[in-house]
Amino acid sequence: MSLPLVLTVAGSDSGGGAGIQADLKTMLALGVHGMSVITAVTAQNSLGVQGAWELPEEAVRAQYRAVVDDIGVQAVKTGMLASAALVETVAELLAGTPDTPVVVDPVGVSKHGDPLLAASALDSVRTKLLPVATVATPNLDEVAQLTGVVVEQESDLREAAAAILSYGPRWALIKGGHLEGDAVDLLTDGSEEHWLRAPRHDNRHTHGTGCTLASAVASGLAKGLTVPEAVREAKAYVTGAIAAGFALGAGIGPVDHGWRFRA
Repeated sequence: MSLPLVLTVAGSDSGGGAGIQADLKTMLALGVHGMSVITAVTAQNSLGVQGAWELPEEAVRAQYRAVVDDIGVQAVKTGMLASAALVETVAELLAGTPDTPVVVDPVGVSKHGDPLLAASALDSVRTKLLPVATVATPNLDEVAQLTGVVVEQESDLREAAAAILSYGPRWALIKGGHLEGDAVDLLTDGSEEHWLRAPRHDNRHTHGTGCTLASAVASGLAKGLTVPEAVREAKAYVTGAIAAGFALGAGIGPVDHGWRFRA
C-alpha cells in the first residue's frame, strides 16, 4: 500500500515543537509520508528564538527538485520562508506543479513574538506566494501584517478573509484563536463559508499550532479530501493536540502531535 506524499517547505525548530519537526510529526500521525525542504535553521526552545539562519536559494531549490522529480508529491505545505528571495524561489517552484494542492501558512512571527519573516518579504508573499495557494491559513497577526485588517471580534473575520482572498488563494482559512470565547475559524472561497468552532482549552502549551494545522490540512488534501473536509479534519486533530499540549523547558511547551496514539 502506498502512502499519500506530502512535502513541507519550512524552517527547522531545534526545540521540536514547530516548523519542520511539527510538520513531520503531524504527517506521521495522520497517515501520510512526510518529506521536507528546509528553508532556515533556528536556534529555538520553549523561551523563544535565539537565532535564525536562512539557507541559500540553491539549497532550497535542490531539496525541492530532489523530492519532486524522483518521489513526487500529492500536497505541499509552506511555513517559514524568512526572506523575499526565498519566498520568490518557493513560489516559482510551486508554480511549476499547478495541479498539486498547496497550503500556505504565511508565518510572520513565532509564538513568542520573534520575527520569522523579513518585513521586505511581505510584498512577495502577497504577490508571488498567495496566488499559488490552494488554502492560505493566516492567524490574526498575520492578517494584520499582510492586509492591514485588524480583527477584534468574530464578525471581522469576513473582512479579513476577503482581504486575503484578494491576493489570489482559492480558499482562506482565517484562524480566530486569538479572540475571546470559543476557538472559531472561518474558511471561505468567497462564495461559500464554513465556520469551525471548538471549545477553548485552558492550556498555555500551544507552541506549533499553526504549523500543525496547516500540515494537517495538507495531509487531508493529499488523501483526496475536499478543502472543507480537510480543514474540518485538521481542526479536530489540532484541537485534540492543544488539549494534550505539555510542559517542556521553562516556557511555552508544544502541542502533542501524538495525542491520538495515547488517547
